[in-house]
Amino acid sequence: MKKVERINIIMRYINNRAHFTISEIMREFNISRSTAIRDIREIEALGMPLVAEVGRDGGYSVMRNSVLPAVRFTGNEVKALFIAFMATRNLQLPYLQSRQSLTEKLLGLISENQQEDLFLLNQILLFEGTNPSNPDLLDLSDLPHPMLEKLIQILLLDSYLLISTKEETYPIYLLHLYRDKSLWLIEAFNLKNEMKEIYPVDHLTNVIPYPEKKRVSKKKIFENLSKQEEAINLVLELGPNAIAQFKKYHPLKVSLSYTNPYQTTAILKTFIHVNKPEELTEITSWLLFLGEDIKVREMPEELLAGLQKRLHIYGSE
Repeated sequence: MKKVERINIIMRYINNRAHFTISEIMREFNISRSTAIRDIREIEALGMPLVAEVGRDGGYSVMRNSVLPAVRFTGNEVKALFIAFMATRNLQLPYLQSRQSLTEKLLGLISENQQEDLFLLNQILLFEGTNPSNPDLLDLSDLPHPMLEKLIQILLLDSYLLISTKEETYPIYLLHLYRDKSLWLIEAFNLKNEMKEIYPVDHLTNVIPYPEKKRVSKKKIFENLSKQEEAINLVLELGPNAIAQFKKYHPLKVSLSYTNPYQTTAILKTFIHVNKPEELTEITSWLLFLGEDIKVREMPEELLAGLQKRLHIYGSE
């Protein structure tokens, strides 16, 4: 572990404790006494208000109401953060206002030369969602649904929710909150019909915690989910070209298992709901997108028929 990284971790360790000793630091971070003392002195020099306590059981304590000193970034760390902000523009991410103020604070921490570097990066690096004519533009597509931040705040405290749309209210246990094809979606276990379902965040009108007295235990929820696991009905072998296409885009629930250390061949296994026309159409289009570098081991007849029909149409054009 590098010295700077170790000191940052020690700072967080001692900031969460009313009292600590050199021996505790030595044991916790597996360092010598001299290194521990040297690190403590450097932490004091950085501005953390430590009070030394003499005596047999002496040690150190952090003064009340203390805060961690400002984090110092290297030039490359600043560039990495700024590029991450650039790459996530216009993706309907939550906390847009906080992201903007965070960028402003970041720019205020660095030198004029570093600011010029970031300005240049902003001009020459283009990501999906960037307007080449005006890379600073934040259009309306960057605004997330107003319910998203409220949903995340509640989720940090509780996964049992009562979500409402204009049509109905659903008691759920939230499994995942994810973004797919420019939409934020909730994957949840419906506590009423005991089924796993997907709900678009855009359709929500309200979210509140679900009353505790009506809840089903997590154990029972996951037992039900395990019984509902679908049997795999699509198995493909992918070559390097198909893998390259897969990395460009793939449905969220689909993953690869590489079959050689060079990651040039892979196996894809998943379940397709053949009785859901929208999913069947989407998977058909996606398989055509993967190209010819695939071998079919197993495929539902409905999906195969859809592929043959689509290829026939293309061939007749």
